Amino acid sequence: MRFKSVSFTILFSFLSLGAIAWGQATRTSTPAPPDTLTRPGSIQDSGLYDYWTEMSTQGRAGGVLLGKLAMQGEPLPWEPIPISVVCGGTILDTAQSDPKGRFVITSSKVPGALSLQGDAERQMETHYQGCTVQAMLAGFHSNAITITQRNFINQPDLGTLTLSRQGSGNGTAVSNTTKSAPANAMKSFDKARAEWLEQKPDRAQQDLKKAVQDYPQFAEAWYQLGSLQEIADRQEARNSYSKASAADPQFVLPYERLAALSAQDGKWKDVVDNSGHALQLNPAGTPQIWYYDAMGNFQLGKVDAAENSANKSLALDPKHTIPNTEQLLAVILAQKKDYPGALAHLRNCLTYMPAGPNADLVKQQIAQVEQRVPAAK
Repeated sequence: MRFKSVSFTILFSFLSLGAIAWGQATRTSTPAPPDTLTRPGSIQDSGLYDYWTEMSTQGRAGGVLLGKLAMQGEPLPWEPIPISVVCGGTILDTAQSDPKGRFVITSSKVPGALSLQGDAERQMETHYQGCTVQAMLAGFHSNAITITQRNFINQPDLGTLTLSRQGSGNGTAVSNTTKSAPANAMKSFDKARAEWLEQKPDRAQQDLKKAVQDYPQFAEAWYQLGSLQEIADRQEARNSYSKASAADPQFVLPYERLAALSAQDGKWKDVVDNSGHALQLNPAGTPQIWYYDAMGNFQLGKVDAAENSANKSLALDPKHTIPNTEQLLAVILAQKKDYPGALAHLRNCLTYMPAGPNADLVKQQIAQVEQRVPAAK
């Protein structure tokens, strides 16, 4: 897409630098490469839950909520499952389950909340009491647990969230083909997961290949194989994701990764096609898929659709795990000549963006937009 205004070069520059780089580097809903700091299904470190459990027994936890996640009638999936703190219909905080289904909600700045003199524990109690905690997974229903004052005083353990399958016809993040897998294919699949958690990706790939050879309709095995292939061979990964979606058209996850790969290649129609398919299966979406839908639509000149998707991504992502969404929204608003709105979002980016080249770029973008909004300086 060509931009007519030369003066907006800096503002739009992140589209080719930061946004696509995010698609290459961040895999929130899919397995991280085993040699990175983020292990599969981790919440920074799978020992975090044990650490805070020990602190709680010593009465020194403070401002932390603990919980567990279970799947009704089936094992936990490979991917970390998002956990949301919902207050009045708004997601105020998010966490992720670890490979054992455990999660930790730590104190953090509540979006839009006034600081309570740096007392994160008090702020968490003030804004989270009465809110509910629930898991978010396409094709599944989660019970909700209400946060009470007792959870902040002497009982940080919230209990167990249980996910149960919704009726047929819904898109799902856990393929139904897994239940039909023969014993030999399932054995290879489970072995691959263990090897993946042990950071042995080559062995995991070999066992996933065995699984799909024994059961070509094994959608989840194709998907996990694609996840491991992405580092070395994106085309092979694309082929595996395509086979996963062909084996189970209701399986949501392959479409998100296909959208990501298309974004890296600048194939914006493919991005929108894949993100749109994922959103048909799971209308609630995820921060990632709404981001790709926003980026794709913007690049195709559909700015209203792009703005809508960017806003939905932000609403699901209070911790800004998708680092460029708000910056993209600012670009969209600037394109629509809503300079005050663009400026507000760019300034907010600096409240959570670490110091460095990206923050410096945002400061340049702010200076650029300020020229259009003199009164806002």
